[in-house]
Amino acid sequence: MAKKIPLRQCLGCREMKPKKELVRVVRSPEGQVDIDFRGKAPGRGAYVCRSAECLKRALKSRALDRSLGLTIPPEINARLTQEMEAAHGAE
Repeated sequence: MAKKIPLRQCLGCREMKPKKELVRVVRSPEGQVDIDFRGKAPGRGAYVCRSAECLKRALKSRALDRSLGLTIPPEINARLTQEMEAAHGAE
């Protein structure tokens, strides 16, 4: 029997993709928002493609805010975008 691949929807482009291809943005139990590249951090997660473009789109449409259940401050938005661009450039 074939193993089922978990799919998640990117909040930027709204496409369903395998979980391993996406990056998880997590709100920790303490309310801290971070990018969880390993997908193992505790807390509420939302998924975006590994492109800064999808992250920007998800932030602009406030889809990330709705999914995580809080308003993400602009300085956190900037940090998330910076982390994503740095990680994307390293690939």
